[in-house]
Amino acid sequence: MTDPLDDLKTALKGAPAPDSASKAAHLRAAMAEFDGVAQGNADALRQTSEAPGLAGRIGRGISDMFDKLTSKAGLTATSGIVAVAVAAVVFVPGLPGFDQGTGGVTAPEAEVSEFGGTRSAAQAGEAPDLNMSKAAHAESVSEPEVIVAETEDAAPVEEAGGGEGLAAIADLAEAPAVTGRGRPEPLAAPAPRVSAAPKLRNQAPPRDALRGGAPSNTSALRPLPVPPADSIAPAAPETEAFANEAPNPVKVTVEEPVSTFSIDVDTASYTVVRQSIMSGRLPPKEAVRVEEMVNYFPYDYAGPEGEHPFAQNVTVMQTPWNADTQLVHVALQGEMPALEDRPPLNLVFLIDSSGSMNSRDKLPLLKQSLRLMLPELRPEDQVAIVAYAGSSGLILPPTAAGERSTILAALDRISAGGSTAGQAGLQQAYAVAEEMTGEGEVSRVLLATDGDFNVGLQDPDALKEFIAEKRDSGTYLSVLGFGRGNLDDATMQALAQNGNGQAGYIDTLSEARKVLVDQLTGALFPIAGDVKVQVEFNPAEVAEYRLIGYETRALKREDFNNDKVDAGDIGAGHSVTALYEVTPVGSPAILNDPLRYGQAVAASEAGAGELGFLRLRYKEPGEETSQLIETPIASGLGTPDTEVRFSAAIAGFGQLLRGSDYLRDWGYAEAIALATEGRGADAFGYRAEAIQLMRLAEALAK
Repeated sequence: MTDPLDDLKTALKGAPAPDSASKAAHLRAAMAEFDGVAQGNADALRQTSEAPGLAGRIGRGISDMFDKLTSKAGLTATSGIVAVAVAAVVFVPGLPGFDQGTGGVTAPEAEVSEFGGTRSAAQAGEAPDLNMSKAAHAESVSEPEVIVAETEDAAPVEEAGGGEGLAAIADLAEAPAVTGRGRPEPLAAPAPRVSAAPKLRNQAPPRDALRGGAPSNTSALRPLPVPPADSIAPAAPETEAFANEAPNPVKVTVEEPVSTFSIDVDTASYTVVRQSIMSGRLPPKEAVRVEEMVNYFPYDYAGPEGEHPFAQNVTVMQTPWNADTQLVHVALQGEMPALEDRPPLNLVFLIDSSGSMNSRDKLPLLKQSLRLMLPELRPEDQVAIVAYAGSSGLILPPTAAGERSTILAALDRISAGGSTAGQAGLQQAYAVAEEMTGEGEVSRVLLATDGDFNVGLQDPDALKEFIAEKRDSGTYLSVLGFGRGNLDDATMQALAQNGNGQAGYIDTLSEARKVLVDQLTGALFPIAGDVKVQVEFNPAEVAEYRLIGYETRALKREDFNNDKVDAGDIGAGHSVTALYEVTPVGSPAILNDPLRYGQAVAASEAGAGELGFLRLRYKEPGEETSQLIETPIASGLGTPDTEVRFSAAIAGFGQLLRGSDYLRDWGYAEAIALATEGRGADAFGYRAEAIQLMRLAEALAK
């Protein structure tokens, strides 16, 4: 049996040589701790001469032992035990209950690796220094600043994978940290308990992590590396997808005199363009659909007076960007029925609550938008809410629209998290809508999403088939997009077009009011379905033509008379605008040479003086057979008033954003001037906003 004192002596002789750099570092840390804690008591705990934790219990035990054991043999034996304990305290790093960063013994310095990990000086091959120089006390030191990259979008804890670490930090912030001197550290402000990871700005880890002590959760409290001062965090990759096609080419009239397309009353593209420009960047070219930009604005076109639910207004004017061509401006204006005449409405809110919606411009804005919409509903209308993430669920069963507090409470219960089971959500929403529908009532599903469908149906074609099967029941689907970065515009367009609904994009509360308040009746109550436009141009008058926009709405010539082919709807009070640029025969602006073997076109007496012939087909709501409207297009028809000029300016603006080759030297300055001329009354400031966007785009394009 060896003598414990001899063992202690041997252990002391084996101590590593002191290191001056380590000694100075530990001294500076000790002085900083002394200045920050020992010079004052931040928390009003009663002072005590006993050390806290295991150290205090051992001290009290030794005192009791010497008080009770008085025999020489007893004292000799117990002294040996105490010596072994002291050796263990000095040489066993990380012993529970001891704060090795204070008192007369310093702890090994924690080394921060470039990968964010830590290792002690002992692990790095450095030994602690037990001899401190008094000269080092004059030096001062500040704690290193640990920078945590700030993110705007919070992610759910369960998704981020770091929830335990954040919870541990919050727990430490709520409880006083007691140092080896028995004085509590100042209390940090309690960390908020939220369902999403909080945003951290320049947050340093707890003191024991910086001193090298063992924290309660080492994975959570591991110090982060300090990035270089000139480093910039890379932007999150964007996964946006937009539905678009190449711009319509110029057509030679003698070769292809007929143009056919479906109307489009969607407005999503303009809002995406606005959001991009207001963010300081030009929009992606594929995000620009010129017809949606033009149709975003309300126009004061003449309304219907006869038997048809909408009026057609045709104007022919000189093209703003080419004096040798002409613009054929076709405008449709729907009637606005009285509010009391509309049938009861059954509305199912289908809300995307997946993790990708966890952003201020997504789920929170969505909830605020639906709040604006509720007062527009009548007491006899009904509302149901279905939310979907990893799975779908009925958040609110069919409820009278007058019970606003119940509906708002259900909205408030929705939080973002999980994957995006879009197919399951759509299926459940349609099932709820079918259960709500009564005789003479209208049922609609309103899908609010960022379009990020990653569970279930992912192919837009498969989604199109699924929605097409459901629209025949009379339940239409409209889609509202929220947020950028992963906006799946292609999926949203496929859903809305095949669901006989509309696609919009909401980026502000003002836009929410426009879509869900000002235009609510038109969005939910169509006055004409499957509206198709066909123009036959007269080759004796028009050498070439091109349709501006509507690339994704093109139809085959034979589709015009086929009532089985789906097309867009016109809602109550809605207007639709389409523009053709036509090149007269003999104009120097003709782009194509005549064919060597082509036949000369003889002028027709029936079409003398006509540029073309306009045909429209539509169905009354609930009808299966279409009706036909025909109107000749005469040269010089109509007057280019402010409404026509402003729509032409927006069409030019959209083409500039797409980099069109047909505009020649016509640029943003000319578009701004034309839009300013056509600004008109502009009751809500939409046109003034568009002019400001043109000015910003002009600056961004330089």
